[in-house]
Amino acid sequence: MTAISDAVAALRRGELVGMPTETVYGLAADARNPAAIARIFALKGRPAEHPVIVHLSSAEQMRAWAKDIPEHAWQLAKQFWPGPMTLILHKQRGVLDLITGGQDSVGLRVPNHPMALKLLAQFDDGLAAPSANRFGHISPTTAQHVRDEFGAQLDIILDGGAAQIGIESSIIDARTSDLRILRPGAITAAQIMHLAGHVAPILALARPRVSGALKSHYAPRTRTELRDRLEIETLADAACRQATLVLSIATLPASYDGIALSADPAEYSHALYAALRALDARNAAQILIERPPQTPAWTAVWDRISRACASIYTTLPRLNCLK
Repeated sequence: MTAISDAVAALRRGELVGMPTETVYGLAADARNPAAIARIFALKGRPAEHPVIVHLSSAEQMRAWAKDIPEHAWQLAKQFWPGPMTLILHKQRGVLDLITGGQDSVGLRVPNHPMALKLLAQFDDGLAAPSANRFGHISPTTAQHVRDEFGAQLDIILDGGAAQIGIESSIIDARTSDLRILRPGAITAAQIMHLAGHVAPILALARPRVSGALKSHYAPRTRTELRDRLEIETLADAACRQATLVLSIATLPASYDGIALSADPAEYSHALYAALRALDARNAAQILIERPPQTPAWTAVWDRISRACASIYTTLPRLNCLK
């Protein structure tokens, strides 16, 4: 196993490191080093205008990266950091345009993972760490997922076990008192409202641009569609059933192969990306995802699976058995 001190030394040399967090694994680089950040974009195939989140070891480090920090941002940080929340703030002068996508804002968070916090404390500065996967593909929640994604192209991957939460952080635009959720996650609108008193609805078109806000994201290579349970169960064509894998809730529909995840939204989120990766690896004709309940508890799951089903990657024709 790679020692944290070895990973820190590699980061200071401008190399990339696979880093565990409680949400998903990140592809970490020195956030002050433009050549290192450029390597992230090159390895992921990430568009240059797509910003990356800077990970910090403590809330106090916000001052080095953000300016004009409002009091409610400090309150949110005190309540939810370390944890799965990213704050969008006005960037400090000198923060790289590669980090912000050329915008005047920067995304910051303190991850709640012991190995990540040790790495950040020893590095003693910010690490840019978008998800450790090819751009738009399913995010990794284990070190093996990162190895599967990059192979020999990434030398150092810290193994911190399976990610506890399993989906990316909530992103909150905290630059003004008009708080806005730009990406839903484990920190919910209700929690933010309880602390801050007001939060705007989740924005379909995020401004500023933030990580994970494109229509197609978190996507398998296999054609993937959202379907009601009844639609899946009443599909009569046996050939279609044999060519289809199902990601369902609680139980699999009769005569289908696939994976059934928990009916608890937190447990479902934890297992979602690993399940999608396992189904994608089986090279089926299609994956059908059972639509979850449309309740606030499932908001973050809806966001991820909706983007997964908007995949721009598959070139396979759609099966005629699904109307």
